[in-house]
Amino acid sequence: MQQNTYLRGMTRRGFVVSLGPGIYVLGMAVAHGAPLKKVPTSTGIDALFVPFVVAAELKIFEKYGLETSYKPFDDGNVALDAVLTGSSDIGATTEFGGLSRWDKGGKLYVTSYSSTSGQQIGLAGRDDIKRPEDLIGRTVAYPRATGGHLYFMRYVKKYNLPVDKIKVKFLQAPEMVAALERRDIDAFFLWEPWLDKAAQLVQGARVLARSGDDGVFILTSYDYYSQGLIDDHPRAAAATRALIEATDFCNTNAAEAAKVAGKAFRIPEADMKVYMSRMKYRVEMPKDVVLGNFRGAAEVALGEGIIKKMPDWNDFVRPQLMKEVAPDRAVGW
Repeated sequence: MQQNTYLRGMTRRGFVVSLGPGIYVLGMAVAHGAPLKKVPTSTGIDALFVPFVVAAELKIFEKYGLETSYKPFDDGNVALDAVLTGSSDIGATTEFGGLSRWDKGGKLYVTSYSSTSGQQIGLAGRDDIKRPEDLIGRTVAYPRATGGHLYFMRYVKKYNLPVDKIKVKFLQAPEMVAALERRDIDAFFLWEPWLDKAAQLVQGARVLARSGDDGVFILTSYDYYSQGLIDDHPRAAAATRALIEATDFCNTNAAEAAKVAGKAFRIPEADMKVYMSRMKYRVEMPKDVVLGNFRGAAEVALGEGIIKKMPDWNDFVRPQLMKEVAPDRAVGW
């Protein structure tokens, strides 16, 4: 009974509200007597976004004359909308999130990626699903135009599954576990912590696959800068240096980073350590990888009706900042 009550109450609004006060962390307003320039960020609530929490909580941006903050949303795509409304200067998400907003005229720019993983995203569902072919005739879910969506498309292509024989529902991340428990769906393509939550809370459910299994899909989270930040070159360059330091900290001081992020996102520290262990944190901008990933994703997005046209890659993708502040991490341009 308690389990069912918990699942029914796990709404999108309820989950975010449960994070409680104090998660919107601001740096100090003054350093060395001079006002700091603000660079607010917007995040999801999973291990992809640990560098942003670390940057704010440990005041790393202040070293570069900046004041930072992080405001959490249900996921990185929703957080990206804050970049478009002007309440955030930096957001992070996968290819589809940026492509869909750019296609509608959104002014945001890819400057690097900061994390990759073959385990953060995966497939959770009922334990009678033993192999990819068992999804035929079943109902699956993912949030539209997200990494979960792209993983589903890569998955069905990899295993040659007939898409027209798999029923798809578009649900948001916090709705998945309850939908699985109610048997509204049989499986979902999503990211942590929702995969582990399904295995823990839904009887007869388990994590069926991770995206890196059989080389299907590597999740890549890109840093998207606002128009205002791009137009303020000194502030953008300083923010890039700060993000590099914060992201490197997640590798060299993983235990401390997990403690800080676990507290911020209300995720047990031990669980956060596990989630972080599945990530590779490093700010980079290699041309072949970035353009290859985006062009491949854009082709899928066109077929799925997520975008209407290919972006102008010379405008949408901006390697100049990384070439300036960390040229060894921006090869090929």
